[in-house]
Amino acid sequence: MTSSSSSPSHRRRTARRRAVIGGLSALGITGAAVVTTTLLAPAGAASALPAWPQAKGSKPVPASIEVSGSYDGKLQRFYGTGELGSDGQDEDQPPVFVLKDGAVLKNVIIGSPAADGVHCLGSCTLQNVWWENVGEDAATFKGTSASAVYAVYGGGAKSASDKVFQFNGAGKLVVTKFQVSDFGKLVRSCGNCKKQYPRTILVNDVDITTPGKSIVGVNANYGDTASLRNVRVHGDTKKKIKPCTRFTGNNTGKEPTEIGTGPDGTTCRYAATDITYD
Repeated sequence: MTSSSSSPSHRRRTARRRAVIGGLSALGITGAAVVTTTLLAPAGAASALPAWPQAKGSKPVPASIEVSGSYDGKLQRFYGTGELGSDGQDEDQPPVFVLKDGAVLKNVIIGSPAADGVHCLGSCTLQNVWWENVGEDAATFKGTSASAVYAVYGGGAKSASDKVFQFNGAGKLVVTKFQVSDFGKLVRSCGNCKKQYPRTILVNDVDITTPGKSIVGVNANYGDTASLRNVRVHGDTKKKIKPCTRFTGNNTGKEPTEIGTGPDGTTCRYAATDITYD
């Protein structure tokens, strides 16, 4: 089959892409996911590291803030008090924000104590959300639908002693234009949840700054896939950070077994040129 730049199908695809990009600039809920799965930036593309924002006021949070629809934090710093007043790694901490299915959280700085950050109960978009000192996790994605899409667009995280993004649910997680430094894992597909799913992860156009242990961890035995594109790693001259680590996950709560690292074309989908170092 031949194609022509003037064909109706091409014009329709071009129009759809323009519409998606326009929607993303206006914070379309799933726009980030659509754009980054179809319009991946070329590996090694130049990108200035955005400066961390200055907080425009602070707001203590004694109980989780539930969000339906869209919530604009106007770049205020939100920090936990009372039962949310922990920066530890204890499991089952409450989050600062709980996002209902389809919710959007934007222009938020999560300060310290950060408790368990953000929980997404279904599809969600986190745009321009910044974690100054990650508590248990920065965000946990918990939707149960295979069609759920979790889009992280912009923002950044610092000081995550373990995971930044914990992917417990089903569906697809897309992380775009994000920056992270001083972390354990950027994204981890849950290795020992009672309910397991095949999970799709795309990390595109992100900046990784040492120290850190791994970018993505996935469960090969449950059909997870992780695609890395245009990842810039800073300060890791010896390339100690593992871009993609494969595990044998379980649903019994046991510690999952690491079985390999690096691209394999099936679970870890990237090429050496998709990651640059400086």
